[in-house]
Amino acid sequence: MRAEIGRRTALGAIAAGTMARSAFAQAEPIKIGFAEAMTGSLAAIGKSGIVATQIWAEEINAKGGLLGRPVKLIFYDNQSNPANVPGLYVKLLDVDKVEIVMSGYATNMAVPAMPVVISHNKLYMSLFSLATNSEFHYDRTFAMIATGPDPKKAFSQGFFEIAAAMKPKPTTLAIVGADAEFPRNATDGARQNAAAVGLKIVYDKSYPPSTTDYAPIMRAVRATNPEVVYVASYPSDTAGILRASAEMGFTCRLFGGSLVGASTAAMKTQLGPLLNGTVIIEQWVPAPKLQTPEVMGFLKTYRSRAASEGVDPLGVFLPPFAFARMQVIEQAVKAVGSLDDAKLAAHLKANTFKTVVGNIAYGRDGEWAEPRLLWTQFRNIKGGDLSQFETTETEAVLLPESVKTGDLIEPFVAGR
Repeated sequence: MRAEIGRRTALGAIAAGTMARSAFAQAEPIKIGFAEAMTGSLAAIGKSGIVATQIWAEEINAKGGLLGRPVKLIFYDNQSNPANVPGLYVKLLDVDKVEIVMSGYATNMAVPAMPVVISHNKLYMSLFSLATNSEFHYDRTFAMIATGPDPKKAFSQGFFEIAAAMKPKPTTLAIVGADAEFPRNATDGARQNAAAVGLKIVYDKSYPPSTTDYAPIMRAVRATNPEVVYVASYPSDTAGILRASAEMGFTCRLFGGSLVGASTAAMKTQLGPLLNGTVIIEQWVPAPKLQTPEVMGFLKTYRSRAASEGVDPLGVFLPPFAFARMQVIEQAVKAVGSLDDAKLAAHLKANTFKTVVGNIAYGRDGEWAEPRLLWTQFRNIKGGDLSQFETTETEAVLLPESVKTGDLIEPFVAGR
């Protein structure tokens, strides 16, 4: 009798589980939409963010989805072209009817979507976009970048703190940046920080995004003989500027800034020793104090599929933050119990979220409540072997002091 009851109980449990799985499979999916760089100059970084987002979607669906519904990602290639962005977001919101909308990687790709998102009153989660909301002040925009409530200033503040601590203190500065949304924001902040530490700007010019020959630019910089050079560039610019600097044996005391792309495996292996001496901003590096079980567990999963997906094999730049963005969305939706944009925005403003990159709370304009940026310097790079970049032996952390792994090496000598 007991055996029969047990058998019926087991069969009932199996039937209930089957029905639950069937109901989940038939439920209308929650559609999450974004446009990402899958081709063009930003694709190497953008595609790594897609993989990280897919990992989250697979994991959440394996656990029963959100609100009892499976998650479906809908994304399009923005071709690394800001002009493509508005139309893609109109399609996502008006045709695909996505319920959660996010930006693609980079300021130049995130900002053009803002007017479309605002007109639809949607929550908007950006990704590594500098000061996305500084002009709009839209109360439903939230950032996934560690710049804090004053993003333009924070994005270069550490660089100028390093300059101010040099002995003797430098006095002259050159500022170089592309004429595009992100570099403009970054160089705006650089000017503020330069004034704060008393540096005299002897060169301050932008170059067209279509530039391919950077030698004339760097020769013009060298002619002003600056002690410090701050650069705000995207990946192809970064490579061009570093190569041009090396070819002419460019020297100064401190060189670097916001050289986007230098954090990726592709550029590290391609440029190799040309990176030595360069000081850059980072969001995360494998410093001992930053290697938490959560982020290392994510990177293990990411790296296990990076080769087959054809994406950045290290994954230390964008992927942890792309995954963390989804964790924030997941926690907010579960806490609110709905996809209501106003309720989600209110919850995001009032709470702290646990992610693989640490706890995140939001402040003014949807930026992080506190900045959490790193400043590092490349050194001891030999050749292009990937394994040398898996520790901070080739990229020492200079700031913050709590994570520091080395002191500044000066002067900078390009291609040393």
